[in-house]
Amino acid sequence: MIKGPYTIRYPYVPHKPYERFRGRPYFHEEDCTGCTACAQVCPAKAIDVEDIIKDGRAKRKLTVHWDICIFCGLCQANCLTGKGIILSQEFAFATTEDRQQLKNEVEKEFLHCDCCSEPIVPEDQFQWVAKRLGPLTFSNTSILLFYLKSLGLALKGEFAPKRETADYSRADRIKILCPRCRREAVMKS
Repeated sequence: MIKGPYTIRYPYVPHKPYERFRGRPYFHEEDCTGCTACAQVCPAKAIDVEDIIKDGRAKRKLTVHWDICIFCGLCQANCLTGKGIILSQEFAFATTEDRQQLKNEVEKEFLHCDCCSEPIVPEDQFQWVAKRLGPLTFSNTSILLFYLKSLGLALKGEFAPKRETADYSRADRIKILCPRCRREAVMKS
């Protein structure tokens, strides 16, 4: 009849949360595409997106702040790949020290337009779209060329400097182009 106290001995004995417990969210570098869907649906605005341009190359830095996060799970539910950001079962991360340690970051390289050198989209996101489209990749020249380059089946050109003139030829249509340059190349060829 008498069992003893119902409470657990948490600080002395580790607590194992339930299987579907929503704890600290982590970005997974190989599965995150840098699409920013997680940041757009976060009700607490705990995920920051920063596009950094350095030496003509662009990067996207995604940061999840655990001290602001409310662990609702919307970031994981709306992730493009379903595995780019996942909530762990960690719950004990309180600190009296530096709040700057309470975050997780991931950086993604951008794909640049071959004509105007403007950043288009994170490379991982373009790769994910190409794999997802499968044979339909052949309908979009930019996605096809990027996919063939990533497989090593097309020549990898160096990062092209920005053009001074906007004279497009028919050959410019077979390049990785931003929407503005694609429109110009199609209209002028």
